[in-house]
Amino acid sequence: MADPEEHTGDLPECPSAQGGGLLPEELRAWMVMLAAMGAVEQELRSVVKDRLDVSHDEFLILCLLAESPREGLRMTRIAELLGRPKTRLTYQIACLQHAGLVTRKSVCGDRRGIEVALTDKARSLLEDTSATLASTVTGALSRVMGPDQHEAMCGLLPRLAEEHGAR
Repeated sequence: MADPEEHTGDLPECPSAQGGGLLPEELRAWMVMLAAMGAVEQELRSVVKDRLDVSHDEFLILCLLAESPREGLRMTRIAELLGRPKTRLTYQIACLQHAGLVTRKSVCGDRRGIEVALTDKARSLLEDTSATLASTVTGALSRVMGPDQHEAMCGLLPRLAEEHGAR
């Protein structure tokens, strides 16, 4: 993995990381996180499309379902967690269902409740691509963060910490 300090000459540091402006520390930290998230999303988009043949938003749904109980999540909960309108989510779920990656079923006792779950095909696909996706995230973070932010992120991402310590 690339050394985070290796790219400091290539990319300007996020202005919020420098401090000294009008924003309090919490908002500066949030801006650095947004910059890091943007870099990760940008790199993930092409890898997700190439490896999973789904959109980035559909990938986020798959990730939520992969971390949920095997029976799945209600559509309202998915919409809430992703901050998406339920109508937009309905279309994305339909695309995933058409691809054979999710199932939809009515929730017992609730006429309007719909539960979504991963299929075995989706589980297998995620297992097969997880290492590539994880290294994409790690690489993107390493390229946009300075040494201090990289160190802080190591507490959140164990693999990044392992690679950081291995240098």
